[in-house]
Amino acid sequence: MLWLIPPIGALLISFIYFTNKKRFHLPLTVPTEPVIFAFWHGDLLMQPYLYYQFRQIPKANVLISDHFDGQMIARVMRFFKLGTIHGSTTRGGAKVLIQGLKSLSEGYDIGITPDGPKGPRHEMSDGVVVMAQKRNAKVIVFGCVPSSYWQLSSWDKFTIPKPFGELDFYASEPIDVCGLEMDEAKKIIKERLMEHAL
Repeated sequence: MLWLIPPIGALLISFIYFTNKKRFHLPLTVPTEPVIFAFWHGDLLMQPYLYYQFRQIPKANVLISDHFDGQMIARVMRFFKLGTIHGSTTRGGAKVLIQGLKSLSEGYDIGITPDGPKGPRHEMSDGVVVMAQKRNAKVIVFGCVPSSYWQLSSWDKFTIPKPFGELDFYASEPIDVCGLEMDEAKKIIKERLMEHAL
């Protein structure tokens, strides 16, 4: 399954993207230095295409869980030329945070689902704030709102856009959380994430 599902998944994602009309709502400015792209776990599917609006040459690592579904997602990400870092920012998270900080120092953007890998849905972990503050990196919040979609019964209500509709992609202005208390920083990021949550 690890060899069969990822290429099929990548083809399906591409099919959904290219059969939908797209609208991109982008920030006026994007830092040239590495940034952290944050999006809810259930909204992960189409985010590689939004990332390409920011970087013509992709240079990003996405934090993915060590579970079987995470391994499949990681292999799909490779088809979109995105690297992965395996682990959780909530359970034994020191290792994955260190790898994320190292990637930022090496010039990689970081993609992270603040409510992953296992929820609770739409609840922020500390990882995105820790990395942003330790590397003085800006956070850009991603969202994709399809005109019609399927929503799975999984904990994250994983969303799959239907073909032949419309996709509205949203990206926030860069958010600076340096110098803020943890709870305040998480609140600001969560409020932006919830603006386009399904």
